[in-house]
Amino acid sequence: MLIDLSHTIEHGMITYKGLPAPVISAHLTRKDSRRHYERGTEFHIARIEMVANTGTYLDSPFHRYEDGKDLAQLDLGSLADLEGVLVRTDHSGERAITAKTLEQLEVKGRAVLFQTGWDVHWRTEKYADGTHPFLTGDAAEYLAGAGAVLVGIDSYNIDDTVDGRRPVHSILLAHGVPIVEHMCNLNQLPDSGFRFFAVPVKVKDFGTFPVRTFAIVAGD
Repeated sequence: MLIDLSHTIEHGMITYKGLPAPVISAHLTRKDSRRHYERGTEFHIARIEMVANTGTYLDSPFHRYEDGKDLAQLDLGSLADLEGVLVRTDHSGERAITAKTLEQLEVKGRAVLFQTGWDVHWRTEKYADGTHPFLTGDAAEYLAGAGAVLVGIDSYNIDDTVDGRRPVHSILLAHGVPIVEHMCNLNQLPDSGFRFFAVPVKVKDFGTFPVRTFAIVAGD
């Protein structure tokens, strides 16, 4: 079974407060295309203008570090067909997710996804009000040290946005661990036993780009 874990990108949609919304338009309309083809044949060529941090997106090391790997340099082995493990924190009542939450988990070689439940606030004022769940620096150190290959979250930011150091981004990306933010539907996944995919387009000198994240869950 395939489970879509990404938000739909729409014209005018705000993902991150302060960043512009995508502008989606037609570069070539179906009507205008008719003059190029035989009668009854028409095409639509779309145009989108957006910042890289739009919708559900993946951060590569280049997003944080000038000498880090950009999207084009990422190994597919760190993005696709990954064994996944889900960390459920949506009923914990705590914003900060610490290393203590992870001590009993096997994360080596896995995509570690955090279900906080914050995706229910998507496209509302609450989503970006600064009260979202986040990982702490010690959690990031644990994940990097224990060999996680990718970390994802369904929250507004994997860091606490009041901390300008952005410790989680800094630690994970320094260790070459890609980050996926603004995920959704993680409640549909089992705790383990699924395969995870988050592959962005292959763009040089880009650190971040939207992804169609999904998981494959074995049937009963």
